[in-house]
Amino acid sequence: AGPPSPAATLAEPDLPAHDETPSAETATEAEDPTVDADGDIPEEVDPVQAFKDELAAKYGDWYVVHTYAGYERRVKANLENRIISLDMEDYIFEAQVPMEQVTEIKNGQKKVVERVRYTGYVLVRMELTDTSWGAVRHTPGVTGFIGNAHQPVPLSFDEVFGMLKPRDLETAAEAAAGAGARAAARGTEETVVDFEVGESVTVMEGPFETLAATISEINADTQKLKVLVSIFGRETPVELSFNQVAKL
Repeated sequence: AGPPSPAATLAEPDLPAHDETPSAETATEAEDPTVDADGDIPEEVDPVQAFKDELAAKYGDWYVVHTYAGYERRVKANLENRIISLDMEDYIFEAQVPMEQVTEIKNGQKKVVERVRYTGYVLVRMELTDTSWGAVRHTPGVTGFIGNAHQPVPLSFDEVFGMLKPRDLETAAEAAAGAGARAAARGTEETVVDFEVGESVTVMEGPFETLAATISEINADTQKLKVLVSIFGRETPVELSFNQVAKL
């Protein structure tokens, strides 16, 4: 018998076949962002608890300082500059001016604006020492600490949470708990109406156009007013939209 042929020498042994195509179940888990590496569905994150945990992890106590009204954000900027210039980063950690979005209605026009939630106050997270107290107290625009002037009492954790939590935080928590419809109905923005009961206005549209009227009811949700229009010496109630009247 002669030597084996080259074809026989190069032949590879038979190997068990491997199916490299992932199963439908594996592919679904890989594509589904709600499934973790172990194939489990992670628990929904509670936004309220997450915010509390974030606050609790921060070092230092929170204090409230009083400022001139309208100077809150300027005081925050002044203090942040002083922290650096006075080398106080190890004692004064953070200044916050809580803000909120509100819907203002003026002359029938609706506009969302951002405003300071607590007029005349700035929250400061710090380690209280004589030096850090002086650095904050003598910041331009600050009129003093709330409470004992020289030994201010820090806010409790619940007070800090109540003042710093975003307005939409409770709404997000309700939505996560399955109460989205109820949260959506309540909304997250406050409506500021530029009208008052008893105020005199001028009717701008409709059959009573140009007549003076007195506001008797205000419905901010529907943006409607009930006004009293004097016709032939008698007051007649009329319902009008905000944009159908003008302030005198």
